[in-house]
Amino acid sequence: MNANQSDRAAFFLMAFTVLLWGFSWIVMKDLSHLIGPFDLVTLRYGIGFLVLFVFMLASRQSLRFPPFWLTLGIALFQTTAFQCLAQFALIEGGTGQVVMLSYTMAFWVLLFAWMLLGDKPTRQHVLGFVLAAAGLLAVIAPWEGMSGGVVSSLLALSGGASWGLGVVLAKMLFRRYANVNVLSLTAWQMFLGTLFTLPLSLGVPQMAIHWGSETVVGLLYMGVMASAVGWVMWMMVVQRVSTTVAGMSSLGVPVLAIIFAWLLLNERPTALEIVGVAFMLAGLVVVTLAPVARKKLG
Repeated sequence: MNANQSDRAAFFLMAFTVLLWGFSWIVMKDLSHLIGPFDLVTLRYGIGFLVLFVFMLASRQSLRFPPFWLTLGIALFQTTAFQCLAQFALIEGGTGQVVMLSYTMAFWVLLFAWMLLGDKPTRQHVLGFVLAAAGLLAVIAPWEGMSGGVVSSLLALSGGASWGLGVVLAKMLFRRYANVNVLSLTAWQMFLGTLFTLPLSLGVPQMAIHWGSETVVGLLYMGVMASAVGWVMWMMVVQRVSTTVAGMSSLGVPVLAIIFAWLLLNERPTALEIVGVAFMLAGLVVVTLAPVARKKLG
């Protein structure tokens, strides 16, 4: 596969992952009156692990555990801490604010990649991040007051930082171990995420699960599509592109979440939010096209 084909494949993987995860926020909102937040996290990861484990057995792929410490770090920060800190933040504060602050992850990826991998951003990357930051700021609108207060905001920001660190650890793993099986890595990441979140599911007071077709369909989407399929594709994106581009692509998730909420839930965005989304999309385009521009100049 040549470089252009690889770039094209990474782009489609990135786009489909963002689509799956953007819609997952609509599904989570729909499930919010049917299942507790930590039960949802535990079950989605448990379902995701079972789906991937069965697939690997059926296709006779190796079940060997990936490099232990980096896999543990990825599961702890990118899989578990991000989701759990976001759920705690939702308990303390407003949904929209929490989602947007959690997705500051793109900027944390830039920082951690520079610190741990020596990936210094280019001018195109800086321009893209400035545009995206302006858009994110417009959507959050902190001058209107932080919904839920300081505690919720700090929890959401910590969740974003955890995700960012997890992305950099995943990139570090792929650089050190060229033959890592993405399916195996994702499956064991789901397994560890289930183990790490189970104590919260059992120990934190939540509503009883209201079982029914809506709950089952929602859990299957979160477990199969958003977790098993989505995480495998996300790891393939991290494997193929720079940490900066991978981190930046995550900003497409809240953009799509806003659009889906508008179309499906009649949550009409404000004029400022529309401007913010436009700036975030512009930043995504600039950062995504930057590597292509460098290749052509070379």
